Amino acid sequence: MNRLVSLSIIAFTLVLAACVTINVYFPEAAAERAADRFIQDVIGEAATRPPATEPNAGGGGFLSMSLISSAYAQQPNINIDTPQVQAIKQRMAERHREHLADWYDAGAIGLTRNGLVEIRDRSAVGLADRRNLERVVGEENSDRNAVYREIAVANGHPEWEDEIRQTFARQWVANARDGWYYQGADGEWTQK
Repeated sequence: MNRLVSLSIIAFTLVLAACVTINVYFPEAAAERAADRFIQDVIGEAATRPPATEPNAGGGGFLSMSLISSAYAQQPNINIDTPQVQAIKQRMAERHREHLADWYDAGAIGLTRNGLVEIRDRSAVGLADRRNLERVVGEENSDRNAVYREIAVANGHPEWEDEIRQTFARQWVANARDGWYYQGADGEWTQK
């Protein structure tokens, strides 16, 4: 009888542990909110889209029956306030003010479908500025890659880097000014 009770306790513990492990998911709505906040700080203007809606947090299954706090499960957060992320954001905001905003407006650069910036029309800037254009776009892309990686690591899930990147890619476009170019899913340039 004691053996049966022991096996039952072990089985229950394994099921509970599996439940916790299985339900570690990428919190997309929280990532969208964090990306919007970050991007708005960089470009210095309000979002041009309505805020993201929360996914249905009342779902059933093991998660709602487990001992995990339902408030924690329903209110995930993405941390973008680390010193490393803040330093990158500051560099990006300065770069945006000094160069990128004008180049977006001129159509020289656009937002790629993978969350980076690409030169789309070198002739939209003066001949003397073209080398600077390449350097600044390279620096911007280096910082964007670093911020996606840093946010994933800061949140204890380095495996989320691709999801962070894809979320930011969508939110860069959502927060872009009218007239800026972005790549569609097919890679073609579209003007917002």
